[in-house]
Amino acid sequence: MSILSALRRVVRVTLPGEALYNAVVAEARRPAWYLEGAAPDTIDGRFDMVALILSLVLIRLEEDGAAQLCADVTECFIADMDGSLRQDGVGDQVVGKHIGRMVAALGGRLGAYRDSRTDDVAFADALRRNLWRGEPVADAAVAFVVAEARAVAARLTATSLALLSAGTVATAASEARA
Repeated sequence: MSILSALRRVVRVTLPGEALYNAVVAEARRPAWYLEGAAPDTIDGRFDMVALILSLVLIRLEEDGAAQLCADVTECFIADMDGSLRQDGVGDQVVGKHIGRMVAALGGRLGAYRDSRTDDVAFADALRRNLWRGEPVADAAVAFVVAEARAVAARLTATSLALLSAGTVATAASEARA
């Protein structure tokens, strides 16, 4: 173990955007996505759920011109994926290639979700391609994910940039008051 690694274990450094990224992961892990929404409870399915929620966050940040926070949250995503790959035993020589594919996948999903953000039919089609990767899924599950994703997007819109950067997203109750 290097001295730098030892210091990182002793001194916990919080990255900019980390609180918001942790909120993204917490939302993506919510059981309802996998139960009612039939999101695949696999490595790929969990990646796709993080990509969906992260895309909604990035779209919200883009709308407010928060480019630095977008970059910070994306860097946290990359660091998380890097750590996950290494934990799964992927070697140093190919981690970069895997990360490149993951970032490209996030970019593709971000574009698809951005393009369909006002059209539920197009959004459902994008979800079928990306979240379920073309596998058959019940219409009720798709409708659930569309509705829940729209609710998440509404809560993000109702949350100030200051609260978002702190990792706090408006609750459904505060959304109803807005």
